[in-house]
Amino acid sequence: MMNTVSADGGLAAKFVAAKKCNSSSTVRVRASLASSPQKMATQQLKTDKSQKLIQVGVLGASGYTGAEIVRLLANHPHFGIKMMTADRKAGQSIGSVFPHLITQDLPDMVAIKDADFSDIDAVFCCLPHGTTQEIIKALPKSLKVVDLSADFRLKNISEYEEWYGQAHKAPELQEEAIYGLTEISREEIKNARLVANPGCYPTSIQLPLIPLIKAGLIEVRNIIIDAKSGVSGAGRGAKEANLYTEIAEGIHSYGITKHRHVPEIEQGLSDVANSEVRVSFTPHLMPMSRGMQSTIYVEMTAGVTIEDLHQKLISTYQNEEFVRILEKGAVPHTRHVRGSNYCFINVFQDRISGRAIIISVIDNLVKGASGQALQNLNLMMGFPESTGLLYQPLFP
Repeated sequence: MMNTVSADGGLAAKFVAAKKCNSSSTVRVRASLASSPQKMATQQLKTDKSQKLIQVGVLGASGYTGAEIVRLLANHPHFGIKMMTADRKAGQSIGSVFPHLITQDLPDMVAIKDADFSDIDAVFCCLPHGTTQEIIKALPKSLKVVDLSADFRLKNISEYEEWYGQAHKAPELQEEAIYGLTEISREEIKNARLVANPGCYPTSIQLPLIPLIKAGLIEVRNIIIDAKSGVSGAGRGAKEANLYTEIAEGIHSYGITKHRHVPEIEQGLSDVANSEVRVSFTPHLMPMSRGMQSTIYVEMTAGVTIEDLHQKLISTYQNEEFVRILEKGAVPHTRHVRGSNYCFINVFQDRISGRAIIISVIDNLVKGASGQALQNLNLMMGFPESTGLLYQPLFP
């Protein structure tokens, strides 16, 4: 795993000073025969929380990505949640909205108009696209922001207007936003104030394709992507198309030729190719809660072999914690990354001469959203990017 160095001297100094302070003082808890291990553990937990140095706000905590941020931060040693917003759930606790988080001692959610940012260091913005630009524009400029919506992913604001059907409301912020595909843009992310967290499909697709295109090992024409996602990728809002009877026992293709992740994918691939890249991309919802697989069909350049592709991916990601290239012949499966920030990749020889098949799997809510967001904020705050993210996949 690559070490990270803080670009923010103030936060790094704050961290070092606190460590010195903590090492020279001891918190003593008076115990009695009536003291239970559970009570002592609770006291220690409260003490640990009070010592967390980075105070975080979660905007849109009542959605799936917001809840996943809360879950991941539960064991983060440096980030503590100070404030959460959810306009329709204002006044409610996170445990009442997500019972699996009932153990978390957190403030009740508030409407965003009532949010107090005075003691906040950083914000995860988990709001729907189209609502985020004006909200982030109004935030204090001192805040570090990771935006999980699509509102700052596309560099060209006219392209945003074309694909999302509305004018961009913060073009001046678009100019400073850094696209947060962590393994590819790590150095830029370290120095960023605003990071546009990538979409789930683009993450699973760009991680294998960018190194291969950059090395000239595959053609940029005729790239075909067949991608499949768990239903949580469609969000938590009530939609007829996402009802159990509409999704269960079948495959649901959608957004054919017009899915909004297409320009994001093409932007990233075009940047590394130094020429326009167009892809054929078809997404599908699968009858599972979470998980994502992108099966990518590519044409190898003249003289290139499957072994060349495999070795290039290994050399690119050999020092990365969260991107793993499997051994030859091993098939990546979504069940093997469930609940984790890992991306598993492998390449296979197609039956058609000169073509290859790439399979890339992630958990759409973790590496495809909240896990990568935390990975990015770790970098922005000067901490090792794996901090709080070394959860192993949940299987079976």
